[in-house]
Amino acid sequence: MALVPFPSQAPRPVPDDIDPDADYDGGSASSAPEPEGDGRMSFLEHLDELRKRIIWAVGSVFVGFIIAFAFITPIFEFIMRPLQSALPAGGTLVYTEPTEAFTLYIKIAAIAGLLIASPAVMTQVWLFIAPGLYSHEKRLAIPFIALSSSFFVLGAAFSHYIVFPMTWAFFVGFTTDYMTFMPRIDPAFGLYMKLLLAFGLVFQMPTLVLFLSKLGILTARFMVKNLKYAVLLIFIAAAVLTPSGDAFVMTAMAAPMMGLYLLSIALAWLFGKKRTPPAADDD
Repeated sequence: MALVPFPSQAPRPVPDDIDPDADYDGGSASSAPEPEGDGRMSFLEHLDELRKRIIWAVGSVFVGFIIAFAFITPIFEFIMRPLQSALPAGGTLVYTEPTEAFTLYIKIAAIAGLLIASPAVMTQVWLFIAPGLYSHEKRLAIPFIALSSSFFVLGAAFSHYIVFPMTWAFFVGFTTDYMTFMPRIDPAFGLYMKLLLAFGLVFQMPTLVLFLSKLGILTARFMVKNLKYAVLLIFIAAAVLTPSGDAFVMTAMAAPMMGLYLLSIALAWLFGKKRTPPAADDD
């Protein structure tokens, strides 16, 4: 049975802002920018390309893990400081399994390695989608990698300095004369890691919108028109991501998402592909 070409790699129409009669690189109209190759990949070829990029991304994270593990002591203290400072006087984190503390060091090195390797990981993401792009669209490579990596680290920092301390303080606030909060390190760090990764992904919104708007897929006008639906989805996402269920913490999570959405609208308006109205027919 012949393999059917993968739909996402099917040739795309020439964008509106490209003149089909214009010369590209000194050529004729036939040399207009086209997707790499013939623009068609079989399903198995697409899977093989995905496998290759995943291997390179995992390898990059492993290198970052080795680098982070070499500096694990200061990284450990940096992450544990907000957990310890919010506990009641004399309180401390505990572990009950022999391997729990060692596993914590491994997890911290892994998450730090991901942050270190984020530019390399985003490069692999770009290399995976690049074959389906036109030559003029591939110029977005450096902005895409730089912005996506920067916003991922920015989202992680926002979680570390703002969201996680607020969430952690909410749980600590239940301490009374009858109950003492003595959290285990494994679930405590699990909460920290969940919030950090969630905000690292949420902060990719401006990069994604900028990329789609440059391709003409998404417009600022569409985002403004559907603002009320975006607000609803943002608060639903904040409610899902808020482990405490506290309205104040949920609002603190939704507020930056709204800010990112408004920033994305501005980026789409400033840098998005401008649609020119069709010329009126001469009578």
